[in-house]
Amino acid sequence: MRSADIKAYPTAQAGWRSTARTCASIVAAILPCIASPSASAQGSFVVSSTNFRNGGQVPAAQVFNQDSCTGANRSPQLTWHNAPAGTRSYAVTIFDPDASSRGWWHWAAADIPARVSTLPENASASGALGTLGAIEARNDFGGDGYGGPCPPPGKPHRYIVTVYALRVDKLSIASGRPATMFAREIESAALGSAKLIVSYGR
Repeated sequence: MRSADIKAYPTAQAGWRSTARTCASIVAAILPCIASPSASAQGSFVVSSTNFRNGGQVPAAQVFNQDSCTGANRSPQLTWHNAPAGTRSYAVTIFDPDASSRGWWHWAAADIPARVSTLPENASASGALGTLGAIEARNDFGGDGYGGPCPPPGKPHRYIVTVYALRVDKLSIASGRPATMFAREIESAALGSAKLIVSYGR
């Protein structure tokens, strides 16, 4: 190695060390984001309830109050988070897949404004949904709004509670139409959904 090269070597080595430190700093800053996607990604769309625990039993307050069932027939409190981007309204359904071959619709509500992220208990009967401008379907008991669980005696039934994020402000359907019709309109406009499942038996 020439004398000039020897003299230049410490300077070049210092430059390499500086560059290495800079690269290490950049990598250190990037690695946490790579290792933890949740740091930058939005969480999953989820629904919770003060009345219903996922996998739990339906309390008496939400059970139907006609025929041989003696509950309070209050629609459940619901709260949801992390709706998909582009959500313009919400819809809520409760469906029993264990009631005969076609299942049983207990509730379908739609046109819930995008600014809303919670419904109070008894929002159906109290008029709270109507105040928001929401609409409700006719349930399979034949009434408009919420109709709680009331399965025949025997094996408990499951009740699927679903909150849908919709790409439209309002559905092209009128209040009081059958829940099956609501379900079709909701599915066609859905951006995503959040579910919880409860059960009830007699």
